[in-house]
Amino acid sequence: MSAVIKVDNVSMMFNLSSEKIDSIKEYLIKMLKKEMHFQEFWALNNVSFELERGDSLGIIGLNGSGKSTLLKIVSGILKPTKGTVTTVGSIAPLIELGAGFDPDLTARENIYLNGAILGYSREYMKSRFDEIIEFAELEDFVDTSIKNFSSGMVARLGFAIATMNIPDILIIDEILAVGDYKFQQKSFKRMQEMINSGATVVFVSHSVEQVKEICKKALWLEHGNVVKFGPAEEICTEYMNS
Repeated sequence: MSAVIKVDNVSMMFNLSSEKIDSIKEYLIKMLKKEMHFQEFWALNNVSFELERGDSLGIIGLNGSGKSTLLKIVSGILKPTKGTVTTVGSIAPLIELGAGFDPDLTARENIYLNGAILGYSREYMKSRFDEIIEFAELEDFVDTSIKNFSSGMVARLGFAIATMNIPDILIIDEILAVGDYKFQQKSFKRMQEMINSGATVVFVSHSVEQVKEICKKALWLEHGNVVKFGPAEEICTEYMNS
């Protein structure tokens, strides 16, 4: 079976300013005079792995290990400094809370806006509208501005829209941690249904138990380097005992 996601020797470098800048004006002057000094920071170093259709990968590691950077590269949001990423099929990234939402618009308006961004017609989104609202448990807040939502409500709406169809690849960052336990369980059930239907899921979580519950494989990162990649149960146990 051919790979749906292939990450081949991916490295990502960011330039970090090595001096304190107090204003945008000072920054621009230093840039024009070429007086800015940067330090290289390698967020990822030679990361490689492959996933097939229906695989589910949990990415684990401490803060700053490169987990979210890797998700953004696989999603196509960031381009790696070195290496290549190849994906096959549609990608539904759920990485940042409220991404694609206009805070001044209502939940109703944002559903249609998000649908348009994803390439769906207004008629199609209208046919899925009730299902989205019901799953997100926002029946009483349909015409409330998103800016008045809690982070959990925004996460529920974003997840409901992203998973209304089964994508080839579903990418999820830590955002489900903001929801209540009941909604987390409902979300995990939907993710499992999508995996069973052939979707490939890449999932970042600080909860090793969540990774073991939903993922077949795990990737352990430390300071941007792969420590281990393999069966989720085995990798998570070793990670917890390290």
